Amino acid sequence: MIFMYVLLVVAFIDMFSQLPVIAPFATSLGAAPIIVGSVIAVYSFSNMLGNVLSGIWVDKFGSKRILASSLILAGGLVFFYTYVTNPSQLLAIRFFHGFAAGFIVPAAFAAIGRNDDTESNGKKMSHSGAAIGIAAIIGPAMGAIISSRFGIEWLFYFISVALILVGFISLVLITSKPPGVKESNIQEVSGFAFIKKPDIQFAYIAIFLLLLMQGLLTYAMPLKVEELNLAQEMTGIFLSVFGIVAILFFILPSNRMFDRINNRKLMFSGLFIVSLSVFGLGLSTSSSELFISMIFYGIGFALLFPSTSATIMKGTNSQNRGKAFGIYYACFSLGVISGSFIAGLLGTSAMLIFTVGAAIVFISGILMFLNWKQILSNSS
Repeated sequence: MIFMYVLLVVAFIDMFSQLPVIAPFATSLGAAPIIVGSVIAVYSFSNMLGNVLSGIWVDKFGSKRILASSLILAGGLVFFYTYVTNPSQLLAIRFFHGFAAGFIVPAAFAAIGRNDDTESNGKKMSHSGAAIGIAAIIGPAMGAIISSRFGIEWLFYFISVALILVGFISLVLITSKPPGVKESNIQEVSGFAFIKKPDIQFAYIAIFLLLLMQGLLTYAMPLKVEELNLAQEMTGIFLSVFGIVAILFFILPSNRMFDRINNRKLMFSGLFIVSLSVFGLGLSTSSSELFISMIFYGIGFALLFPSTSATIMKGTNSQNRGKAFGIYYACFSLGVISGSFIAGLLGTSAMLIFTVGAAIVFISGILMFLNWKQILSNSS
């Protein structure tokens, strides 16, 4: 199981390490601003397609083969970044890289869910969240440091080797478990029937809203830092705060709450805290207020990620878990794309962006809660 968490760190470092360098790299190749935006967006778009297809194939062929082949293929595609000489080539590589990488995470989570060990679903998902959080913190810093000191091609070499190495190791360490083993507590054994379950619908909406907010936050935080006349490097520090807080929640004894408290309650609480913290970001007039708001954002993030992913795991079985996580991470990618798009439409006012984002999450959370109450009243 430890190897699976290492695999998640490597897979997400692949994405996070390129965040600070891919736009300057595209610009250095002569890309116009609209092409630079397309280079960034096309990865998320093709990644979303890979997520959905991965889920279908994982349920058909099993996690091991999908994981190994997608890691090795993604690593090979990253290597070809070093041969790119114009924006068109970069756009093509980004599309295929995002598509191949999209197969990795749903397959990894399906494999974690099928692992027969003593670790509970809540702890599995909280530890998985910690792995992603670690990648989110060290990935951008690593990408910036390696590319600035040794050249961007060495960043691509490093990521390529890491992905391919982990891909081959996965062939040895991941045990094959044939898909299709029925689990007694789940009625729907195949297809997409799980989508009809209200809890899974809530989980998809909640993770979409969380990542939509993440897209808004990434866009608006530099604007907020500039409005307060703070040093620009504070942007990275503020964005790291929530990750550190979330990781602490994931690895400390506080992760027991994910097995003791109903996942639905954790989702609603997380959405409420995220909406209030983002509204607080808009109202902040000092760095200390931004820090406090980001701490609460980290708490909301820590409540949402494990509770939504554990809901997917609990509501599915070995025949449809891959599809379920494929859709889950498609919502993940769609949220980031939507958040960035909405932020771009709203302009350069951080206050407006944060306020609109907080309102979207808060109102959506209220509607989800009312829908849940209606479901309870109908079933009683």
